[in-house]
Amino acid sequence: MALLAAVIGIGLIAVVLLDCFETIVLPRRVTRRFRLTRLFYRGTWLVWSDLGSRLFSGVRLETWLSYFGPLSLLFLLGLWAVVLIIGFAFLHLAAGSSLNVQGGSPGFFTDVYLSGTNFFTLGLGDVTPNSTVGRCLTVAEAGLGFGFLALVIGYLPALNQSFSRREVSISLLDARAGTPPTPAGMLIRHGHEHGMEALRQVLYEWERWSAELMESHLSYPVLAYFRSQHDNQSWLAALTSVLDTCALIMVGLEGACSRQAELTFAIARHAVVDLALVFRVPPRKPGRDRLPEAELEKLRTMLAAAGLRLHAGDEAVRKLTELRGMYEPYVYSLSRRFRLPLPPWMPASARSDNWQTSAWEKRNAGFQSVRPNGADDDEHF
Repeated sequence: MALLAAVIGIGLIAVVLLDCFETIVLPRRVTRRFRLTRLFYRGTWLVWSDLGSRLFSGVRLETWLSYFGPLSLLFLLGLWAVVLIIGFAFLHLAAGSSLNVQGGSPGFFTDVYLSGTNFFTLGLGDVTPNSTVGRCLTVAEAGLGFGFLALVIGYLPALNQSFSRREVSISLLDARAGTPPTPAGMLIRHGHEHGMEALRQVLYEWERWSAELMESHLSYPVLAYFRSQHDNQSWLAALTSVLDTCALIMVGLEGACSRQAELTFAIARHAVVDLALVFRVPPRKPGRDRLPEAELEKLRTMLAAAGLRLHAGDEAVRKLTELRGMYEPYVYSLSRRFRLPLPPWMPASARSDNWQTSAWEKRNAGFQSVRPNGADDDEHF
């Protein structure tokens, strides 16, 4: 019995320490044979998203899904702590539960209590070990508790910084490509004089953004569950829109920066493939064509109205189809996994960008309509 308890305790501690090491200390491997964190997120996300889809829809569903990222991180840290505490409790049990207990008798639950006070370094003193092995376990667990706290303190700021860098670029894309971002919007808004040079700079910046996204989301996969502040924006929609834009330029857009488009397309496609591998979502053909032939003709017409000529003909269509086939199955699978909609190829005619709208204006309008006697705002304070 003591040997079995020791094996269970060492096994639980080893699994959590390995998982913490790969998640926080050295999160640089694309493929891993076993990860407690992966199992945790796969199971909890399925339950959370399915429950949300049954209870809510529209904006409320998006709000519900946005809670998952931060909450899951807290639950994961709590899970690690609980498993470590239980693991050390099994080691105390294997050592014979040799404890001095004030007002009670030793037992497994007392071992769990002692392990918890040691891990969080409470030092209450009502339960103390009276054997050499127990004292050594107490010291080891207290040191591990301090180390765990230090890792968490360093881990959370790194996540916040990566999330902030990701969202800054997504917000900047709002004025350059519309909301949600579309390749047609991106190209049309750069159809002015010297616009292609500005577009080349934008694609260069998104080449680096795609590389940073790949590095940060491979290192910290939980970031993929952190949703953007606006419901009509997401990291996946931005990445897909950039890939679409690069594909159109590579097919043949007169005067465009084809070489920079090739470089940005390469790293962006690399990012979606690696992310699909990390999250174990095999590529799947989209349920419907995002750009059927009729829509492609409308796209050409829209670009031509802005002074941009996209190459036509069977060869151009074949090349565009081939390029889309290199990334669309991956972004479609990621879209289904994270419940993030993919952007259209052309902007909706009646839709305003985020920077052109404000919920605060609507709120003020409603406030002014019920304000008594036309009084100034200052009179209410």
